[in-house]
Amino acid sequence: MSISLFLSPERILFGWGSVEKTGEETLRYGSKALLVSGKISSRANGALTTVLSSLAASGVEVTLFCEVESDPSVHTVTTGAALARQTGASVVVALGGGSPLDAAKAIALMATNPGQISDYEKTAPTQPGLPVVAIPTTAGTGSEVTKFVVITDTERKVKMLINSPYLIPRTALLDPQLTLSIPPAFTAGPGMDALTHAIEAYQSSLASPTTDVFALSAIKLIGGNLVQATLNGGNVSARTAMLLGQLHAGLAFGNASVALVHAMSRPLGAHFGIPHGQANAILLPWVMQFNLPACPEKFVCIAEALGCNTAGLSPRQAGQLAVNRVREIYADTGLPLTLSELAIPSTAIPTLAGDAFLSGSVLFNPRKPTLGEIEQLYRACLTGK
Repeated sequence: MSISLFLSPERILFGWGSVEKTGEETLRYGSKALLVSGKISSRANGALTTVLSSLAASGVEVTLFCEVESDPSVHTVTTGAALARQTGASVVVALGGGSPLDAAKAIALMATNPGQISDYEKTAPTQPGLPVVAIPTTAGTGSEVTKFVVITDTERKVKMLINSPYLIPRTALLDPQLTLSIPPAFTAGPGMDALTHAIEAYQSSLASPTTDVFALSAIKLIGGNLVQATLNGGNVSARTAMLLGQLHAGLAFGNASVALVHAMSRPLGAHFGIPHGQANAILLPWVMQFNLPACPEKFVCIAEALGCNTAGLSPRQAGQLAVNRVREIYADTGLPLTLSELAIPSTAIPTLAGDAFLSGSVLFNPRKPTLGEIEQLYRACLTGK
């Protein structure tokens, strides 16, 4: 049995009011910070004001870079890294959903490494990046605890997965109060993304007893609270459970990787701008159905974590309950159920499948798909049949 290092931030602070520790935690790494965030939401929900107040109270000098778009681009990372060097930043504070957090991690890396972020799609960076203090405002990506970022190369229309231990934030601050104002669509999509992280990590060929503990915890927390958090955003208990669940999912897939669902969702984002969580949500039950024969015993545990009664059932029958339950959860959120509802043309399927087939994430899927099988899965997601 091989033994691998479990990767995570040095410090994880979880709980109501933890965002007020931002200044104190940032000062551990330096007194000049580049604060990276999105263009609108963190200002609108008050998170930016809270973080800036905490930084000011600790005497941290701050430069703002609130220019991160959805699906951050190579250009955004290059611009942010140049600003970090120009201002002499010693630490990066990342605030927002998955896009700002990924951009901030990439900016911190490129502040100390030569070239562009695209140079490290297949080559390991040689220098640690600036320390990152990551503060998620959505319950979804788990980026605050992982070694991954997804950056879009707009010229090639490719979502690049960059993988390096240097990308792991030094501190993660998770405060459920920052998620209370998230609208339903931005609760459901990232929430389904987190559920996908957990299920794929549990099925991954890189899974371990340690990652399994976090993955099953995440499946239970997210599966039991996603609908409530989506339909009643003020439900503090559901919001707290979702943020904790996505944290556990991040720790799971950050060490065990994701698989076929993510391989298929990235091309949908790169070519058509489909939000990552929404793409994962449509693909997840179909890929689960595809994987079920390869690891039915794993599906029994997934079903039980989702609250299904598996007594007296065979592994295949119990596993089918897991697939059905995931379909029900997503349907209850009210988001689109098929790719055709998102105006994806059938003519794009060969290109999408070709891109997905070449993704490294496919290697960790419990059932190795052919190119033709990936095309069939896209067609099923297109029509719902």
